[in-house]
Amino acid sequence: MNALEQIGLRALRAFDPETAHGLALKALNTGLGPRGGPVTSDRLRCTVAGLDLPNPVGLAAGFDKNATALTALGRTGFGFLEVGAATPMPQEGNPRPRLFRLTEDEAAINRFGFNNQGMEPIAKRLAARPTGRIVGLNLGANKTSEDRAADFAKVLTHCGPHVDFATVNVSSPNTEKLRDLQGKDALAALLAGVMAANTTGIPIFLKIAPDLTDADLADVAEVANTSGISAVITTNTTLSRDGLTNAHKSEGGGLSGQPLFEKSTRILAKLSTLTDVPLIGVGGIGSAEQAYTKIRAGASAVQFYTALVYGGISLAGEIAQELDDLLARDGFANVADAVGTAKEEWLS
Repeated sequence: MNALEQIGLRALRAFDPETAHGLALKALNTGLGPRGGPVTSDRLRCTVAGLDLPNPVGLAAGFDKNATALTALGRTGFGFLEVGAATPMPQEGNPRPRLFRLTEDEAAINRFGFNNQGMEPIAKRLAARPTGRIVGLNLGANKTSEDRAADFAKVLTHCGPHVDFATVNVSSPNTEKLRDLQGKDALAALLAGVMAANTTGIPIFLKIAPDLTDADLADVAEVANTSGISAVITTNTTLSRDGLTNAHKSEGGGLSGQPLFEKSTRILAKLSTLTDVPLIGVGGIGSAEQAYTKIRAGASAVQFYTALVYGGISLAGEIAQELDDLLARDGFANVADAVGTAKEEWLS
């Protein structure tokens, strides 16, 4: 992180978190972010779920909900980007305040509730996005929908022609009963509808929660193995509050950041023993060492978002470059060779 970015982060912390988030997006769109593009090398280039990535370090959904910063984000070090979540109709989400910094814990709690402008304007921005970058869309359901499962298929039908992959998000804790769709029968039916709507044949990912029992995880794996999806994003935010110290620790919503790292990595490693579907590791990544740990626990690629609050947008390139160094140190010719090589450490 350079001095200008450090000054910018300090300035943003003077604002409430949601206002700061909006200002960060505006700053990126005025050209204040990195300009070099994705870090890449022979070790970092990989193919995940049929997508050719310059590096396996991705931006998680939620940072650019409405796909308003695609050009600026395309200049950063990320190997791939995920925007959204998008719902069929625009919605305000939950009342503010709904985003909280937990600085001492290097974490955040959010209860946004899928606030977004809806699939119509998001699709137009995706259609006009710069070429040459891998961009996916997180699919969501409207809070007031009478058929939430159908909402995912509706957004995919409308936006699918303009993205490289789409993620079925049934793991947000901030839309009532949404996580109920992770049950075996409901999930199988939901994914069948989404796959039927996937007329462009793009890879479909599933994003799961970290708060699943072993039995729940086995059900998810069984559905993943038979549904035709291309990857599982492991994991979304947690409802757990274990070990937090910040004054906001009791706020409702999903917890992300450093406290999620171990929990999400254990779920990742367990799931890697139950399926051959590629896994994308998310949860608590804030350094190259943590990204590497996720990969060695079973992830073919990784994503992060909360760490940007504390490390700035240049963190993407830093993690990718240092990941390259770690792979070289341990004698891996390519990141794919490192996937799952230390999963046993997380299975006890």
